[in-house]
Amino acid sequence: MKRSFSPLHYLASLLVLVALFTASCGQDNKVGETSLLYGTDSKTWATDKETNAAGEKVAQTSADKKTELKFYANGSFNMSSPAQSMQGNYTFDQTAKKITLTPTGAPNSLTFDVVNLTDDEITLKAPDGSQMMLEAQ
Repeated sequence: MKRSFSPLHYLASLLVLVALFTASCGQDNKVGETSLLYGTDSKTWATDKETNAAGEKVAQTSADKKTELKFYANGSFNMSSPAQSMQGNYTFDQTAKKITLTPTGAPNSLTFDVVNLTDDEITLKAPDGSQMMLEAQ
């Protein structure tokens, strides 16, 4: 039987990946300006690493490694993987270091702490403590 994933499950998986990446990074965390998310017009981020809530590295599947998150200057985002895609809008509060993703048609938004945001990497921390690290493409 083929397993179907909801957009929220997909986003949760992405967040877990970001959480893992952040925990495994040994560098100082810096959260830069909002424009680092989208560059000039848009920027694509690829999954690099994940950690679970305990800070332990999570093994990535080949699909996880192909997951991409693209932020646009107009406040929209697109997440894609071999299994599915998701679109919606985001807001980034640089002062509070939080990003909220609202998938199109979803009843709830997902809010993550932005642990690190530079020109070439971003680390997102989910409410459960898991982290996902992404690299700019």
